Amino acid sequence: MMPDRGSEQILLVDDNPTNLQVLFKTLEGSGYRLLAARDGEAALYTAKRARPALILLDVMMPGMDGFEVCEHLKADPETADIAVIFLSALTDSQSKVHGLAIGGVDYIAKPFQTDEVLARVRTHIKIQRLERALARRNTELEDENQQILNAVEEGIVGLDLAGRVTSMNAQASAITGWATADCVGELFSKLNLFAGDEALNQSLALLCEGGVGLRKEHVSISARTGQILPVALMGSPRAEGGAVLVLRDISEWLQNQFALEQAREEMDTQRQHLAHIERLSTGGEMAAGIAHEVNQPLTAVTNYSRVAQRLLLDLPEDRRQKMEEVLSKIIIQAERAAAVIQRMRSYVKKPSGGREVLNINEVLEDVLALAEVDSRVNAIPVHLNAGENLPPIFADEVQLQQVALNLIRNAMESTSNAEHSNPVEVSTYLQGGMVCFKVKDFGAGLAPEIEEQLFSPFVTSKEGGMGIGLSVSKSIMQGHGGDIRFQANPEGGAIFSCEFPVHH
Repeated sequence: MMPDRGSEQILLVDDNPTNLQVLFKTLEGSGYRLLAARDGEAALYTAKRARPALILLDVMMPGMDGFEVCEHLKADPETADIAVIFLSALTDSQSKVHGLAIGGVDYIAKPFQTDEVLARVRTHIKIQRLERALARRNTELEDENQQILNAVEEGIVGLDLAGRVTSMNAQASAITGWATADCVGELFSKLNLFAGDEALNQSLALLCEGGVGLRKEHVSISARTGQILPVALMGSPRAEGGAVLVLRDISEWLQNQFALEQAREEMDTQRQHLAHIERLSTGGEMAAGIAHEVNQPLTAVTNYSRVAQRLLLDLPEDRRQKMEEVLSKIIIQAERAAAVIQRMRSYVKKPSGGREVLNINEVLEDVLALAEVDSRVNAIPVHLNAGENLPPIFADEVQLQQVALNLIRNAMESTSNAEHSNPVEVSTYLQGGMVCFKVKDFGAGLAPEIEEQLFSPFVTSKEGGMGIGLSVSKSIMQGHGGDIRFQANPEGGAIFSCEFPVHH
């Protein structure tokens, strides 16, 4: 097959002289005038002066790369219509999509085949010729009315009594992908714009025969390019027969509606999040009050027990000894309950007073004391394996307690639900210049769908859980310059590890 001959200029851009030489040899006998540039700035200068029909543009060049060159070309009205074919060893989809998105017409991977380069160059030169011929033809056919129609944002199509296209403005061509010259005289139904929508096609046929007008707020058009485009459609009959169709591209409107809906959903989510936080805050305030109220009767129980011990002196020896044992047990349990309440009250009421230098082992010992009640309820012991000679950390003690207590309580509950009796293991250690602690449980582990979004708000595997503990914990850790991580326990269950920067 003989190559298409023409006088079009082709600009070859590559920083590698060998590559330029190969391209010259490839296109030497093709009938095109060849120009060359060794870098991006030279390419832009030559493109503006010579106005080539096509540029074969290398992507990876020092200084200004091929993508930047293309963006500059497309931003300049004088060079915007020059076709650009990228040549690159970057064959990943992302690079190709980016090249096409910024205005490239094709993308050829290196090392390239001579026949492939020739075929693609000829194809795009031919496309340019056709586009220029159509543009000239359209210019010749346009009259004053057509120019007015082309100025409006809506696509306007005129149909005769038989449903053939009599006119089409520029916006209608842009929406449908059909050039006016290809449509005039053709049956509108042959364009297959509403393929599959038989009811709409029937309504359009009736409209051309003198039927009533139609209005569709949202229909889909199958453009010539294969793209599915949402449009609003309005059809009006003409007095002399036939009809006028008005098409309005509503893609941007739908995107705005979608963005608005997403914003509403995000606002609802944030509102729920704030509601949860408010309930937590209220619960904390109530816990302080409950601790205060419960502490008073516990103190009374202790006092009454001691009074009763003194009154026992009047009882016989055998009865007195038995009653003293019972009252002693009451006093011990009341004092123990009061200590637990006091720890709760201290934890809830203590303000987040800023960061200080802390020993992580001492902080975790206090947390284990706070977790003592949960440990007995779940019948799961907690063991602390404290690392030796750990450097200090600079942290907010209350926030650190909050993170550790949340992880330990989750671990105890998970292990208990799995009906294991293994203790929850809490370990401290130094790793990678970070002071760390981890909490290992022997529960059922996490389902994959939970694991994927574990640290997102309102994601939980607990019955009735609020799902914000881990989300808050992660934000606390990241706020300290550290992080919180999850991994499955090989023995069954989960391991959560937290890391803090060493304080210097």
